[in-house]
Amino acid sequence: MKMEIKIAPDGMAVRVMLAFLATAGLFYVNIMPAIVSGLIDSLGFSRTDAGLVASFNIYGAAVGALAAVFLITRVYWKPLAAMLLIGLISMDAISIWVSDPLTMKLTRGLHGVMGGMLVGVSFAVIARVTLVHKTFGYLLFVQFGLGGVGVMLLPPLAPIYGTSALFLALIAFSTVSFMMLFLLPDYRVEDAPKAVGNGDIKWRPLIVALLSVFLFQAANMGLYAYIIDLGKSYGLTIDFISPILGISAWAGLIGAWMVIVFSTRFGRTWPLFFATGLTLGATIALHFSADKAIFWLANVLVGITWAFCIAYLLGICAEFDKAGKMAALGGFASKTGLASGPMVASFLVSGGSYTVLINIAAVALLGCMLICLYPTQLLDKLDKSGQDEVA
Repeated sequence: MKMEIKIAPDGMAVRVMLAFLATAGLFYVNIMPAIVSGLIDSLGFSRTDAGLVASFNIYGAAVGALAAVFLITRVYWKPLAAMLLIGLISMDAISIWVSDPLTMKLTRGLHGVMGGMLVGVSFAVIARVTLVHKTFGYLLFVQFGLGGVGVMLLPPLAPIYGTSALFLALIAFSTVSFMMLFLLPDYRVEDAPKAVGNGDIKWRPLIVALLSVFLFQAANMGLYAYIIDLGKSYGLTIDFISPILGISAWAGLIGAWMVIVFSTRFGRTWPLFFATGLTLGATIALHFSADKAIFWLANVLVGITWAFCIAYLLGICAEFDKAGKMAALGGFASKTGLASGPMVASFLVSGGSYTVLINIAAVALLGCMLICLYPTQLLDKLDKSGQDEVA
């Protein structure tokens, strides 16, 4: 007698499994400081080459996420997700044996394409679940929780075991996600709830929301990819930096938890404006990283607000189209930002100074804080008029 495990399509378990699926395609971003530092210390890559490996990986993800926009309503998502997970595991295994900078860039670029497509597919499925902000909250909860373990434990292992420790961690995560995939409901397009405005996509606020996602992710990842080296440039040691990064990632659990609890209960405009402002302040504070307390506080604060803000920003994109195309497009904007940050940073920090990089990140965050007011106020207004789902 065959036994079937039934998972409630809107329950906590399914939100966690979707979070694992989406995280599997981009988990390397959560341990990016460990990867960049490992490439520099273990394989002798230059700062520029290490940063470009990160950029190739995430630009590949942007290409994959864009491809998902066109695929998600044309193919059944489960077999596609399974093939992509197998591809990710294969590319991570190959990466263990690569030591040439150009080969590593190309290998990670291909890995990124598959990972980005998986994230795009996952975001599209998340858009078909009720209370989309809450599901993105679970996503950030998983990312920051396990990312904290990664950035705390992996950097000290890289000098001993090389980059293999980093890529084996990614393989393990993808394997767990693969096993969870078969427990998820079908989430067919035709069963999805209606989008904002009864299906008519409002392109102007959507484009602004996508730009907000890009700026926010570029600003944060440009600094985060080099945060270990940044700390070292101010005289801090890896023994001090690694635990701080783990703690700051776990602090992100607070931000993700707040999204799960609040959803849209207090609207989107003021919570997002306030949290982005805190991110801006913490980023500026990195100018004073020689002070251990300031470095600690800035990283912890960014950990909390990063999880909080991006969950809302991605949720805003998803609400414009419940079939999932705009959620996948939000994933594309996110990955383009995540890739552009390290790429720009790789050229700014070649001399070992981080002053200009911090200033540019601060300007990008200020831009995000101001322009996201338009789509958030629109959605809050539609909530009040009863045209959108209310948490």
